[in-house]
Parts: sequence; C-alpha cells; structure tokens
Amino acid sequence: MKKKLVLFPILFLLILGIFSLNAQPSTPLEYTLVVTGFDWGPHANKVILHSDTSLTEVQKEDFEVYVKRTSSKGEIPGRFSAGKRAIIHAFVSDDQGNRVKEGGFITLLLQVAPNDPMGSPMQYFRNGGSGGNIWIDYNLTVVNTKTQQLWNREKNRIVPVVDEFDTSGTLTASDGIQLTYASYMPETTTAKIPLIIWLHGGGEGGTDPSIPIIANKAYNYASPEIQRFFGSAAVLAPQTPTRWMHGVSGNTTRGQEDDIYHRAVMELVRRYVEDHPNIDKNRIYVGGCSNGGYMTLKLLIENPNYFAAGYISSLAFFNEFVSDKDLLKLKNIPLWMVHSNDDPTTVADVTATPLYHRLKKIGAKNVHYSLFDHVVDITGQYGGSSYLYNGHWSWVYLHDNQVFNDFDGTSVTVKGKPVSIMEWMAAQKK
Repeated sequence: MKKKLVLFPILFLLILGIFSLNAQPSTPLEYTLVVTGFDWGPHANKVILHSDTSLTEVQKEDFEVYVKRTSSKGEIPGRFSAGKRAIIHAFVSDDQGNRVKEGGFITLLLQVAPNDPMGSPMQYFRNGGSGGNIWIDYNLTVVNTKTQQLWNREKNRIVPVVDEFDTSGTLTASDGIQLTYASYMPETTTAKIPLIIWLHGGGEGGTDPSIPIIANKAYNYASPEIQRFFGSAAVLAPQTPTRWMHGVSGNTTRGQEDDIYHRAVMELVRRYVEDHPNIDKNRIYVGGCSNGGYMTLKLLIENPNYFAAGYISSLAFFNEFVSDKDLLKLKNIPLWMVHSNDDPTTVADVTATPLYHRLKKIGAKNVHYSLFDHVVDITGQYGGSSYLYNGHWSWVYLHDNQVFNDFDGTSVTVKGKPVSIMEWMAAQKK
C-alpha cells in the first residue's frame, strides 16, 4: 500500500515528461478554473481553456487533465497530491464557460464526487487538537494529444455565487478583537431588506472570509433559490481568527465559561446594520453550525430582543450549561434546530435534544427541532439515502433548505401552510 502512495505522483510526472518529450507541445497556454461549492465542499468542476484559434467543435477524447495539489501549510497525502481528472464533456464556449456555436474557448466539464479529494482546491489540515480548511496550490496541466497544445497557467478563477460576495471586510472591535467577514448585498429597489447572518464551524476560522462561505456551501443563502423566500436579503458571514468556542481561559468552552468573541461579533453585526440603512432591523436572522451553532445560541441569550429568529445545525453548546435564566431569555425567540442522531462530534443527547424539550416544557411556542437519523446524499447522484456523510454535517440539510419537519415528524407550518426552514424564517419578524 505504501508503495502505491509514493509511485502514483511519480507516475503522473512521468506521464507529463513522456508527453513533453514525444509530442513537443506548443507554448503553454492559459486556463480559467471554475470552482463550485457542493454539499461536501468546493470542487473544480470546470476548466476553460484559452484557445489561440476560433473553434466550432471539440471532442473530450482529445484531452487529458492532470492535477497537482500542494501546500506550504502541510503535507498532502501522496495519493491525493497528484493524479488525473476524468472529463465528462467538452464544448466550445465563451470565456465564462457558456456554450457557443463558435468561439475561442474550450470548456471541459470535470467529474466530481464527495469521495474524490483530487477535485478539491481546499484541504483540511490538523493543527494540534484542532484543524481547519485552507486553499491550496491547485495546478492543472491540460494536454490535447491531437493538436499537441498544452495549458498549465491559471489566468483566472470563477467561483459562482461566492464571487458576488465582498470578502474584504474587517473589524477591530472595542475590546481589540479583530474579525474578518464576507458580505453579500443584493441589487434591489426594495426599501428594506432582511439580513441573514451565518456563523461558520470550527474548520473555517482564520483570516480568509471566502472559506466560511464555501467550505460547506454557506454561500447558498445568497442563491436565487433561497433569496426568493425573502424577496431579497443581505448576507453577513463573520469569521473568527481561531474558533468561536475559544474560552476566556484559553480552553474550549461549551458554555461552561464565557468565550472571548461574542461581544466583538455583536459589535460587528450592529455596525454592519448601521452602515446599511436599507436593512430591516425587525428582520435580522442569526444561525450557524457546530462552533457557529454555539455562538448563535450565545448571541441569542445575550441579546434576546435583537434577532427575529435563530437557526442552528449541530449545536455545540451543551444543554447542561444553559441555565434556567438563559432558557427564559430563549423562550420567546423563534428558533429552529437541525441535528443528526449519529453526530459523533456534537452529540444530540447532550446538546439540542434536551434543550428543545426544556424549551417546550416552559411553553416556547415557536421552537422547532429536526432530528435526522443520518446525513445522506440529498442529490441522489452518489447513492442517495445509502450514501452517508459524517453525521456532524447536518448543515447539508440546512444550506440546501431541505428541512421541513418538527421533532415529532409533523410538518412545520406558517398560517396552516407546510413550510421549509427558510420559508419559516422569512416569515419571522420582531
């Protein structure tokens, strides 16, 4: 097994070396990489080749695509560091990858799958007891074995929907805490629009706000499919340089002690709202997953009159540390929690499940809880219900708006109509 891990990247380099010796390719050309967010993370599913001639037809069989994945931040396992990408289809296109009858670009559709990391320009690295996702050096070499053309220089990168976000946001809070953030503001003539806040999980901390919105498809709150429920909505995605559950002692807090970030996050939210007077202060929604689920609950407890609703997946705030006083603050806040029963990281029985029952017991009327058995392939492309993701990834259902039922299995309704979680949220107002 170890020999295979070492030989595969070497074989890849030999293939390119043999090609360059025998075929004598022309001067290397440029390409544009298209990176799309999927339920399991970002993958490069298209490459747009810049042709030096006008074309009307191309054949996928004439092309081969190789990838090399490296990073100065850590070592990528050999079997995932270099290899060949499978091509699904090829067609003549414009420079954005749109099919045209005649043009100077070639688009190759590349095969992607949740169990094939070769397609990902992002890598998760462990760092002591924690870890995170980072962008890596993702270099393609594309060859046309018929014309001897070669493309190996990335000129541009397209990341659909994510490109519509401003990822340059920074804030230095009153207490000195520095946060980065991504934001999306729709083009609309509507006088007032709601604000959707997303708080990322433990793997998306750092200082690159593009990571929290694409590492697990959180950018989808800016997609037309979700925006339509709100008319239009702004999206704000703060990023912590470490983790939201960074306790004042330096250890990870699960609610047993204060964290160091919640005041800075709230300051960021308030400042963003004040800087954008078109935001409806009665329709501000806050949500997050895992670490971000912890911070969501913390913000709701500390600011019970500010948000119109909360939405949480994989809650990491332990129920035992939610006091009865905290519970009363949460009682009248519309809240919908999503979890998977096989979550190995934030166990439902010590987080969301008992909290939901406590809230219902004290008379909370607009609190909902969707507990799934597993997190599965909801696209049906990779096995459907028989393909299981990590049980911690219940945000898959959340980001795709595939949450409809309450804890007892009945549909959640608004004015008697069954609704999805985003439809429900859009109906909430202070």
